Amino acid sequence: MKARVALVVAVAAIALGCPEPRDRPDVACASVCEKRIVGCSEHECERGCAFVLDRLVEHEQDAVLGCMEKAGKCEDAQWATCATRVGPHADGGPPAPEDLPTEF
Repeated sequence: MKARVALVVAVAAIALGCPEPRDRPDVACASVCEKRIVGCSEHECERGCAFVLDRLVEHEQDAVLGCMEKAGKCEDAQWATCATRVGPHADGGPPAPEDLPTEF
């Protein structure tokens, strides 16, 4: 009996600790995207916002969506371009790749 109670408590704790979907940055971005960017479908906004999630976590939603608004198209390449135009990542980003060997 104690095991069942412990299981119920554990499941409830996990469920309560999960953020609501509307609190996720990609969901919030997609909602704003649908209203703000003419020509972007719901699916394109969801896909694009998921694609630039790293920028959303760094609080760059307005910059990315502003760029997308000026671009007027919702293609993956445009989302990537707008994400890179924000500038360096807050944490500096990944390290640069090592130089290729000059001799094989």
